[in-house]
Amino acid sequence: MLPSYLTLAAILFCIGLYGALAKRNAIIVLLSLELMLNAVNLNLIAFSKYGVVPSLTGQIFSVFTITVAAAEAAVAVAVLIALFRSRGTVDVEHMNAMRR
Repeated sequence: MLPSYLTLAAILFCIGLYGALAKRNAIIVLLSLELMLNAVNLNLIAFSKYGVVPSLTGQIFSVFTITVAAAEAAVAVAVLIALFRSRGTVDVEHMNAMRR
């Protein structure tokens, strides 16, 4: 059962990595990063359940990473809204400088 969870997590991580590296829209990049974090959480939970010594450690770590990811997403969306209001675009090619 563990290899199926690891395969799913690897597929999710690869999809997220492709989205983070290939897409130009900042919102898609943020969603891709969240997808990669969820793949890591899936690995943590799978290893905590099917590991050598099953425990709740991986599940506790995944709750903490979900909390950090939610805070990161809220701050990132606020920054993107501010950048969109000032520049009129969410294209990551135009966001390489802090000041215009």
